[in-house]
Amino acid sequence: MAFANFEKGSIFKDKMASVLGTGIFNSDGNLWKFRRTMARPFFARSRISDFELFARHSDNAISKLLARLSEPSAPAIDFQDLAARFTLDTITEFLFGKDTHSLSAPLPYPHSLPIDDGASFAAAFSRAQEKLLFRFVFSKFWPLFEMFWDRTGQDMKVIDAYVRPILEERLAEKSLGAKEGGRADTFLDHLIQYTDDKSTIKDEIVNMLVAGRDTTSATLTFAVYLLATDPNVMAKLRAEIYEHVGSTTYPTPGNFRDMKYLRAVINETLRLFPPVPFNGRTAVNSTVFKSGEKEIYIPAGTNVGWSVISMHRRKDLWGLDANRFDSDRWIDERLEKYVAPNPSIFLPFNTGPRICLGHQFAYNEVSFFLVRLLQQVESITLAPEAHPKGTLPPEQWSTGTGRKAFEKVWVKSRLTI
Repeated sequence: MAFANFEKGSIFKDKMASVLGTGIFNSDGNLWKFRRTMARPFFARSRISDFELFARHSDNAISKLLARLSEPSAPAIDFQDLAARFTLDTITEFLFGKDTHSLSAPLPYPHSLPIDDGASFAAAFSRAQEKLLFRFVFSKFWPLFEMFWDRTGQDMKVIDAYVRPILEERLAEKSLGAKEGGRADTFLDHLIQYTDDKSTIKDEIVNMLVAGRDTTSATLTFAVYLLATDPNVMAKLRAEIYEHVGSTTYPTPGNFRDMKYLRAVINETLRLFPPVPFNGRTAVNSTVFKSGEKEIYIPAGTNVGWSVISMHRRKDLWGLDANRFDSDRWIDERLEKYVAPNPSIFLPFNTGPRICLGHQFAYNEVSFFLVRLLQQVESITLAPEAHPKGTLPPEQWSTGTGRKAFEKVWVKSRLTI
């Protein structure tokens, strides 16, 4: 009853429609059930544990990183940029069988803008999402700024120009009963077994692209940032990697099951910096929430928002050290004290019927990349001198509340779905 009574709602869906269409993240009711039922079977354990995909793209990304560090001046690396490219190439190959080759472009140098081909898929994809954020900032007034044109229109044409030929090719293969030899089934192939409707397929692909790139790249970026702030955690994690995997071998699913500290580091990253820091729904019917002794009346049509990032840092839920990066909380007595009795205090991938279908894929991808990175990198340090203006924390943060006293950069979470 509670799930059925809260939907994405028309306000959210109207803002997102020009990019997400009626895909799984922008639909409710029976349409959402159809989308979910259509997508779920593809995320079987055998597919999300195909580590050859991760190996190709992580090796490509890390080789570019090491090549840059080997230059005479050993300039700082914009890891956020590298992580976004790695996850985009990985998810596009997972979905289409063809990647965008975003890692083929040169890495940016400190104090220079990333090399951005305005016509590229990656650039258009990022810009389209930024324009969606604009709509949320201006709330119900956003249509006034788009009275004469759709701000996402040009970028969606670039995305469509990339996706549509691949879609047409696969539909033609289906009609002829033939498939390109040697190519494994992709998410696109899977969708085509359910429907020939191009709009339905394209919407689902774009929805999975948003989820598959942004959440994982954010988690990787925050994980590397946190490791840079705590050399002891870095050393302990490297020791576990060398114990279970070695210095050069590729990790296996079995390795990950045994590597408790690796999962603890990832979970602690997701706790402090959840990839979807805020969320919201619209009440279909009037209802009442109970909060302790209080009852809160929610009229039908009310937008209800909640902050995952705030909940993940609440001291009453996580203990007095809730703001501290401490991976041991996932393997010591605090796990039984706080998380085991109430698993819903940890919601990096949502929960219930709308829990992220790809959450185990994301865990595997982040785990694989971190193992390969730490096999080859002994230490990670921040480079304050390379940070753009306005990205270092203000001086007064050193005595601030919450995470402020811990932060070495002005951390910002990018809003996603």
